[in-house]
Amino acid sequence: MNISDIKDLMGQFDGSSLREFSYRTGDVELAFSKNEATSAPVAQATPVTAAPVVSPVDTPKVAPAVEEASAPVESTPAPSSAEGDVVESPLVGVAYLSPAPDKPAFVSVGDSVKKGQTLLIIEAMKVMNEVPAPKDGVVTEILVANEDVVEFGKGLVRIK
Repeated sequence: MNISDIKDLMGQFDGSSLREFSYRTGDVELAFSKNEATSAPVAQATPVTAAPVVSPVDTPKVAPAVEEASAPVESTPAPSSAEGDVVESPLVGVAYLSPAPDKPAFVSVGDSVKKGQTLLIIEAMKVMNEVPAPKDGVVTEILVANEDVVEFGKGLVRIK
């Protein structure tokens, strides 16, 4: 389930007469509520997996809490045999490795890149932000998958 699916569910919930809604599948758990009380005991429920629970997100007039338990993307950096400097995310958003779903990726492992060449894009608040290569080099590792949610400072690509 990606962020656009969650936003669609929130919009449908807001337009409905339902007061509460919860959804659970695999490692994803969502709960929406229009009740005035603070966060329901959903936060105390046992997670489906041992994955961390994302803190509640307040959305005006839609839902006081949205919780999603997901598999850890890479909570601790795994030792990597790839060499080079890591290009870090300049903002929080969703990483896209290609300009469109039907287009090839901007770069692949082994590709030579020039300074300023687009490595990937990060969508934040409906704005597509290009992440340029900081130097000439060769891509030795791509540290994120397509449509991964990335945090500020998270490693995206390694360039040697």
